[in-house]
Amino acid sequence: MWQDSRAAAALGKRLRGLQAVRERYAALAREIEELAAFWKLALEEGEETLEQEVAQGVAALERALAAAEMEVLLNGPYDDHAAYLTLHAGAGGTEAQDWTAMLLRMYTRWAEEKGYTVELVDVLAGEEAGLKSATLRVAGPYAYGYLKAEMGVHRLVRMSPFDAARRRHTSFASVEVLPELEQEEEVTIDPEDLRIDTFRASGAGGQHVNRTDSAVRITHLPTGIVVQCQNERSQHANRLTAMRILQARLFALKRQEEQERLNMLKGEQKEIAWGSQIRSYIFQPYQLVKDHRTGLEVGNVEAVMDGDLDPFIFAYLRRQVRQEQTPRSRAVN
Repeated sequence: MWQDSRAAAALGKRLRGLQAVRERYAALAREIEELAAFWKLALEEGEETLEQEVAQGVAALERALAAAEMEVLLNGPYDDHAAYLTLHAGAGGTEAQDWTAMLLRMYTRWAEEKGYTVELVDVLAGEEAGLKSATLRVAGPYAYGYLKAEMGVHRLVRMSPFDAARRRHTSFASVEVLPELEQEEEVTIDPEDLRIDTFRASGAGGQHVNRTDSAVRITHLPTGIVVQCQNERSQHANRLTAMRILQARLFALKRQEEQERLNMLKGEQKEIAWGSQIRSYIFQPYQLVKDHRTGLEVGNVEAVMDGDLDPFIFAYLRRQVRQEQTPRSRAVN
């Protein structure tokens, strides 16, 4: 422990994670005991108000149990890491760029509701409205484990506010999710393989951001991977953030080449258009959000766009666990 600080840090992180699981279990157990006692009291008193309070407590407990179950199931090697979530507008022009901005707000609301730290790393505005692309860093317990369920193409159907005739339009945006790597997991990068360009940031951020060449774009010449960051106030900070994203993308590429089963680190590269979507958000002529992988449908579109994504994420993760367990059960039989 004293001779290897990295190993000590990794072990300390694992210990804190296990302690958090143990503490959550103890808290849930106490909540169950308290609800059972309260229910007994409600039966003895025969008061409807007490019964309603118990019902509300049970509903809250069920949600907490579902979240705890997910965290136990999220035992992949990178599930407890922070995540980089990148959005790209696809087919649909201005409408798709507006859709990308809507998705950025949706994921930001979801992360903030969970108490996660959200940092806008890079953003490229559309010509008329919306965003061409954006990258978020989301940090918190199991951020990557949850967000990996969102990788893929997302489809929007609505009456376009950019169409004077108010016709119904379909547009698309893609979501890419990568884990932020720990220092010991980082890929070695030869500085000779990098082209680093600086430019003036185009987004909001104060006088210093917009008046100096603080934005950084890094091109990895052997693979052609390009990353950029312009949200920080100094060129040095933007460069560090861009290098972290490049490390994550190179790591995902390396693992893809080594083992096909780890393709999920970067997700399948599909055309951002019709037929590739993992989820559809229908605003008109009716309201419905449907996940095409699990079949889950939710009619409250407004709640989903306000960040209520857990039902979709949980359904997908449970499906993945079942698929992973099926081959093992067949092998045992």
